Amino acid sequence: MVRREGPFDISYGYGARIYTSRGKVAEVMYSGSGDDGHTAHVVDDIAAQLARVQAEVSELRDAWLRAKAETDNVRKISQADVAKAHKYAVERFAEDLLPVKDALEQTLAAGDVSLDTLKSGAELTLKALQAAFGRAQIVELNPVGEKFDPHRHQAMQMVPSSLPANTVVDVFQKGYLINDRVLRPALVTVSSGNAPVA
Repeated sequence: MVRREGPFDISYGYGARIYTSRGKVAEVMYSGSGDDGHTAHVVDDIAAQLARVQAEVSELRDAWLRAKAETDNVRKISQADVAKAHKYAVERFAEDLLPVKDALEQTLAAGDVSLDTLKSGAELTLKALQAAFGRAQIVELNPVGEKFDPHRHQAMQMVPSSLPANTVVDVFQKGYLINDRVLRPALVTVSSGNAPVA
């Protein structure tokens, strides 16, 4: 005997087999006289169990979809926050550089001034620039007398010196770090350790 229960075709006799369009999903065998009342009761129990399982699967799927959507939202918000942080960091540094530009323009706009006045203005401008660098975590590398570090220094030449070998003797161009990363290596002269004989 075949009985239709929603999306299921249920075949039963001395047992029950439940089918969907994808095939058999459950089978229960039992012993007995095979009366339709008992069989119908077993079929109803199985159909109820399947309905509960389907409801649970549907709830779990909905929960998974909600969690996936929430994860996607968190990722998008995080990406937007990172982009804003980069944007505003550049804006802040640019704002710190404005006083330096103002000072240079004022110096150039000045009429006949003494050399001491120009030097004093240049020193104030340099201080403003150094302050801007400090707020941006830009650190100067001036490694005279330090051991040569290939990660932070670039050797231009080696010269005989009384200093120990691989010691920086002179700096052609200062280097800079930003947040402990090399922004520009220092261009240096390195001691070969062979002091010239007098």
